[in-house]
Amino acid sequence: MHGKFTAPTIAYLAFALAACRGDSTGTAPLTVAPPLLASRRQADDAPRFSAWSAPVNLGPPVNTPFIEQAASLSRDGRSLYFHCGNCPGSIGGADIYVSQRASVDDPWGPPQNLGPTINTTANEQAPRLSRDGRQLLFSSDRSGGFGGHDIYVSRRDDKRDDFAWQPPVNLGSGVNGTDDDQTPDPFEDRATGTTILYFGSGPIGTGATDIYASALLPDGSYGPRAPVVELNSTSVDRQPAIRRDGLEIFFASDRTGSLGALDLWVSTRASTSDPWLTPVNLGPVVNGTQVDARPALSFDGTTLYFQSTRPGAVGCSSPTGPCVFDLWVTMRTRVDDGDDDDRVRNRGKAKER
Repeated sequence: MHGKFTAPTIAYLAFALAACRGDSTGTAPLTVAPPLLASRRQADDAPRFSAWSAPVNLGPPVNTPFIEQAASLSRDGRSLYFHCGNCPGSIGGADIYVSQRASVDDPWGPPQNLGPTINTTANEQAPRLSRDGRQLLFSSDRSGGFGGHDIYVSRRDDKRDDFAWQPPVNLGSGVNGTDDDQTPDPFEDRATGTTILYFGSGPIGTGATDIYASALLPDGSYGPRAPVVELNSTSVDRQPAIRRDGLEIFFASDRTGSLGALDLWVSTRASTSDPWLTPVNLGPVVNGTQVDARPALSFDGTTLYFQSTRPGAVGCSSPTGPCVFDLWVTMRTRVDDGDDDDRVRNRGKAKER
C-alpha cells in the first residue's frame, strides 16, 4: 500500500495530500494543479434522500445466463451501457453493449453490441458516460497500452446516437501506468469548470485495489494521478461512482465491516474542497453475502445500479449463490424540496433529448 500522507493546510480531497506524497517507487512528490485547489462547491443546498430500497434484478433482456457487469446510465435514463464478459456474438472476451428504452417508465430493450469501433478482440470493460453524454470512458487490455488494462475515451458529436462513437483514445500516462487501470468515473465541477477523473488501479490480474484521481488539464490531457487516501484502506477499494454535485461517492470494498466478498460503501463531504469523510457500508438492505460492486448512480441521484453474484440471477438456481454477475438496481427518493434546474425527473415520459 501507499506510504504515510500528511494533510496540508489547503484541503482539496486527496489531491492536496498528494502534494506531499512519497511512495516506495522513489518517484518525486506530485504537484497539485492550481485548478484543483479552486473548487468550492458547497453543500448548503445539497439534496437529502431516503434510505435505499431492496435491490431488484433487472431481468431479461438485459441480464442473461452470461456475465453482465458495470452499468452506466445516460443522463435522461434512456440508455444503459454495460459490458458482457462472455456473451455469444461478442467480438472479444468482454464487449460493451447498450440497451435503450423509449422513456424511464418503459422496459429496457434488447442489448446491442457497440461494434468494432469500440470493441476489439481484447477486453473492453466498465463503460462510463460523461454527464453531458458526449464521452464514453472504459478500460481495455488491447495492445498499445501502458500496462495491463488502460483507460480510454471515445467521443461523439450527437449525444442522441448510441452508435456514433468515434475511435477511442488512450488517456495517457497521467492516468494509465504499468498496473491495471480501470472503472473510470468523471466528475465535472460546474462551479469551477474543473473535471476530475476517479478510477481504480492495482497490480495486473488482482483487480483495481485503490482509488485514484486525476485532473483534466487545459490542454485536454490528464495530470499526474494521486490516490484518494480518505477512501483507500489496506483492503481492496475500487470502482468509484461520484454524485454529480461531488458530495457523495460510492465504491466497492472488502474492508473490515463488509458483509460479503465485496460490499458497496459510501462517503460524503461538506464541499468539493473538503476531504471525504470515513466511508460507511450501505448495510444489509443493499449488500448481501456475495459480491456487490461497480456502482453507477443516476443523474438525479435516486437510482443506483450495481453488479452482484447474489442468488436470483437470471439462469441461476442456487438459493445461496454465488451466481454469475447480473445487474441489479436499488432506489431512493428525495426527501427535501430541492429542484435543480437541470434535475431529471423519474416520472412520466422522458423529454426528447
